[in-house]
Amino acid sequence: MRKYIFLSCIFCFFYTVVLRAQTYDSFRPGEVWLDTQGVPINAHGGGILYVDSVYYWFGEYKTGGPLGNTAQVGVSCYSSKDLYHWKNEGIALRVEEDSTSEIVRGAVIERPKVIYNTKTRKYVMWFHLELKGKGYEAARTGVAVSDHVTGPYTYLCSYRPNAKKYPQNFQKSWKKEQLGLDSLRWWSPEWYQAVEEGMLVRRDFIKGQMSRDMTLFVDDDGKAYHIHASEDNLTLHISELTSDYTAFTGRYVRLFPAGHNEAPTICKYQGKYYMITSGCTGWAPNQARSFSADHIFGPWTSLGDPCEGDAKRTTFDSQGTFLLSVAGKPETFIFMADRWNPKNPVDGRYVWLPVYFENGRIVLRWHNVWEY
Repeated sequence: MRKYIFLSCIFCFFYTVVLRAQTYDSFRPGEVWLDTQGVPINAHGGGILYVDSVYYWFGEYKTGGPLGNTAQVGVSCYSSKDLYHWKNEGIALRVEEDSTSEIVRGAVIERPKVIYNTKTRKYVMWFHLELKGKGYEAARTGVAVSDHVTGPYTYLCSYRPNAKKYPQNFQKSWKKEQLGLDSLRWWSPEWYQAVEEGMLVRRDFIKGQMSRDMTLFVDDDGKAYHIHASEDNLTLHISELTSDYTAFTGRYVRLFPAGHNEAPTICKYQGKYYMITSGCTGWAPNQARSFSADHIFGPWTSLGDPCEGDAKRTTFDSQGTFLLSVAGKPETFIFMADRWNPKNPVDGRYVWLPVYFENGRIVLRWHNVWEY
């Protein structure tokens, strides 16, 4: 009997480590993607940092069932040298058990992004944070730091950004008291005008502006920016971070008031800034939008839907999370997106596609299989 048990154990080990492990030489958008141990990669809504010839992928660790879209574990980290094969480096930021903590188990931690500060020699992680049991009303952004890229990260605090600060592109006449939200019918011409003229900015002026879907961007001069959906997800904000990347300077601009943009992704190509966002339809995919600018604070120009081909109206059944610049290939970028599965969050898939720059536009096309 012991002999058979031993042989059974050997078979299980062989199946787990050898048969389930796959060798990848291409991207296959939407398919199950296994790590080097043969386990599906669990890093949703993620972003990537390149350090010492290694890519590090940070993302939401999802679980199954009704609690799967809340933070039951934390932020995961994977490493790769070729973008195809990913090693599980463990949990970079773990939820806390202290019920007084903002990142207690059951809070919402979404879209984590990590950047490196050369002055402090700290790795800085930002993420969209919603407090446990409060739905999406908190609309905060949290920050954590670490001495090591894979963590563990120490949680510092959360913000409603830019409290008591007006945007740089906010007209002086808009600062005076005007009609409030409750006095206008949503989507009416008067409502659009009120949003354009800062109705929601004034509402949140004292406590700080809302911050939901977000990303980070470090420019060529070392300055870092936090780009987030604000004003009830109606308007994007681009906010400058302090020199240590852990707080806001108060310098920010608004983009496309009442445009209903979320899931911002950003890159810089040949001196010009490009952004891809989504509309706001919950977990359901929708049509992407794209924009460009000569300066990070704008003005930004709408370029329309960047997607071409079948399923373009749903961004190939996905929602963007990051625009990755491939190391050593300054002309090569990858659009990272998620195919959400709200009924079984852990089974959400990854859609990575090549980025094309054509006639001043940023373009995405579907590929069943592709290599960079």
